[in-house]
Amino acid sequence: MRFRLPIAVALALLLVASCDGPGDTTANIVPRSNEVGPDGGSLFVAVTAAADWTISLEFPEGTPFWATADPASGTGSRADVRLRYDANDGDDARSVTMVLKPGKGKAASVVVYQLGRSSGIPGYGGYGKDVTTSRWLEIPATVEGDGRSFFAHDMSGGAYASAQESGVRNWSFYWDFAEHMALWVAYPLNNGLKGSGGRSNEWGLDPLLPADMQPNLVGGSYGGGWTRGHQIPSADRVGNRQANISTFYGTNMTPQDYNFNSYIWAGLEAKVRDYASKSDTLYVVTGALFDDSTNYSGSSSGFAVKIPTYYFKALLYRGPSTYAANGFMAAGFLLPHDTSIAGGDSVDYIMSIDELEGWTGIDFFPNLSLVIGKEAADAIEAAAPSRFWK
Repeated sequence: MRFRLPIAVALALLLVASCDGPGDTTANIVPRSNEVGPDGGSLFVAVTAAADWTISLEFPEGTPFWATADPASGTGSRADVRLRYDANDGDDARSVTMVLKPGKGKAASVVVYQLGRSSGIPGYGGYGKDVTTSRWLEIPATVEGDGRSFFAHDMSGGAYASAQESGVRNWSFYWDFAEHMALWVAYPLNNGLKGSGGRSNEWGLDPLLPADMQPNLVGGSYGGGWTRGHQIPSADRVGNRQANISTFYGTNMTPQDYNFNSYIWAGLEAKVRDYASKSDTLYVVTGALFDDSTNYSGSSSGFAVKIPTYYFKALLYRGPSTYAANGFMAAGFLLPHDTSIAGGDSVDYIMSIDELEGWTGIDFFPNLSLVIGKEAADAIEAAAPSRFWK
């Protein structure tokens, strides 16, 4: 059994708080999610309080103590409190109530559920594919049972089924249900797929996922001063209005620093379009590293989303070039998500695909070997980027 609360109910649980009168402070306790998986781990919790506070945990009668608050007391507001929890080796879900008791004002509480072994992976629900069987050259390897699912869009912004049913593939993404963000977005790019035209600016929700599983960025950004950063840029799909609208889905977004987004990252996006204009097709993977992040956006989008620590691009060129071997060449970019490099040159962060795989733990372009053989594919991924990319 899964616990999927309606948004209104979830918000009511998350924000239980009141105050006694003038001068009293409203105390809030807000976990990043009200549901965790069966494996042991920790969950970040935000505490809002003006003075001293303590956190106690209440477990249903007859159940063991399987979680702790770290720290269990403090002063003032902070967003780095953790609910640390043991693995749930049973089949059934279990719950704990976190109670925040401020030095002044009324207590606030929230319920967190932990899934059991029979509950499955949080968020799967049959919405996407656990592991993709697509043989497109841009698709990185997917990992069975990692809590992420693969989705693919057609040029109308809906689900891509097949060339016969959906025509041309648009962009794909590997969705992290727990973090409400895609680890990567992958797509082919050339002058024909890019087209010419304008930016739609029609922010919307992705029809491939329920609304309560994705950030709602229709009315504005995540909060906390972070911009809505595209993974597939709008400018890469301007020839087809529906395809362009799909680039404004919340599933394509990450919370990005404004200066990073507007300068060095935008510059790299322009370079990618230039590379593609010289190719038959450029296969692009854009993504963000966020697993180790401890910084979060605001929750204006419905979720407090992790702020990525790095952004990357993996590029596979197919076409005529004196630098291409067997008609292919490749390069990777890995940029720290840091406003201090906003005025820099993305070429300073170029590397081979093998190096990028070492940093990210992602296997890029696994299907290239099906086209040119494993030995040739391995050589292309190991090669240092040629002058073409610089």
